[in-house]
Amino acid sequence: MESQIKEFMDLVKKRNPHEPEFLQAIEEVAETVVPFILSNEIYNGKQILTRMVEPERVLMFRVPWIDDAGKIIVNRGFRIEMNSAIGPYKGGLRFHPTVNLSILKFLAFEQVFKNALTTLPMGGAKGGSDFDPKGKSDVEIMRFCQSFMSELFRHIGPNTDVPAGDIGVGGREIGYLFGMYKKLRNEFTGVLTGKGMSWGGSLIRPEATGYGTVYFAQNMLETKGEVIKGKTIAISGSGNVAQYACEKALQLGAKVVTLSDSSGFIYDKEGFDTDKLAFIFDLKNNKRGRINEYVKKYPNASFFAGEKPWGIKCEIAMPCATQNEVNKEDAKTLLKNGCYVICEGANMPSTPEAVHIFLNAKILYAPGKASNAGGVATSGLEMSQNSLRIVWTRDEVDSKLKKIMSDIHNSCIKFGKQDDGYIDYVKGANIAGFVKVADAMLAQGVV
Repeated sequence: MESQIKEFMDLVKKRNPHEPEFLQAIEEVAETVVPFILSNEIYNGKQILTRMVEPERVLMFRVPWIDDAGKIIVNRGFRIEMNSAIGPYKGGLRFHPTVNLSILKFLAFEQVFKNALTTLPMGGAKGGSDFDPKGKSDVEIMRFCQSFMSELFRHIGPNTDVPAGDIGVGGREIGYLFGMYKKLRNEFTGVLTGKGMSWGGSLIRPEATGYGTVYFAQNMLETKGEVIKGKTIAISGSGNVAQYACEKALQLGAKVVTLSDSSGFIYDKEGFDTDKLAFIFDLKNNKRGRINEYVKKYPNASFFAGEKPWGIKCEIAMPCATQNEVNKEDAKTLLKNGCYVICEGANMPSTPEAVHIFLNAKILYAPGKASNAGGVATSGLEMSQNSLRIVWTRDEVDSKLKKIMSDIHNSCIKFGKQDDGYIDYVKGANIAGFVKVADAMLAQGVV
């Protein structure tokens, strides 16, 4: 079995040199899916996984724009349309200086499995630019978004490819992108998700990834006869996912003690409350400040410059910042301090070494493709509302989100439950997502 996995990975590495994040994502899937393929005649020999790791289409284009000083800047734009076997391409746009082909291909590959797990008819894609919104004026961001969309609009559409937001792309950016798309195509369609409520958006969409992560953690705890109420949680990040994971955790009675950004993390041993969280929402969303400003307002808290929060004692950890933020040593520290639930709000935030430590310890560990699927699931619900020209209530969307996260959890149990009763959520998520996409690919022929 190991030789089969190695043979597959050698081919992938040969075709995709210098793309470490993409190769990491593929290897994590291959370790569980290749044995499944070899033991199931319907998939064996059909080169399904080899076809899955090749994007159906890779778009790369220049994005020229003019800053407030009149200087011409040129960024790179990307769209990776990975797989459309079960529906139109669906996945976010990321604006961040670290964006490159490797990162976007890894995210698009993960998106294929994540979208399949939601049970909604959505294929997988990802895109973005190495543009950095930090420190830019609203007008500069508008100019960039308009230039970016002036090329992307040719390749997307409500039945073709439906982008959403991601890191660096929030409501403001989605608005500018949608406005330019509407102008260029002279049509009002649900081509982007994460829109404002007055022009086609969905209630709960901003909250969905964070809420869904907490709902998934709750589902995992229920397998042990436990609840999230009273548990201490360490969360990384302070953006959209982290904020709403914190909000939902507080609503369910948990104690959240950390948040972070690229400058370091804050530790509030008393735990956040609604007033403290409101301060963070204003700081990060309106003032676009740094997380260390929290301790000026609440001096009983501590700020740890340049560090990650994984040394803080907790029962539940929710990495909600970025990929590979939890390494081998962080994993050991979390276990040593009594953490027994890891529920990922970010995409691939744990290194392979960290994942193996969690699985070997047989704790409750949920990979992001399962636990953070609430965001894209609610994007799918936004697409449905746009198609039907209706708006569901907050309770209706939240109820559907809970149901989807529960269904994803059940799929993980179906394919991931071991003989000793342990649930391998990595194996369960990978195989459940693979089966849905593979069945569609087989039905549609070699295309």
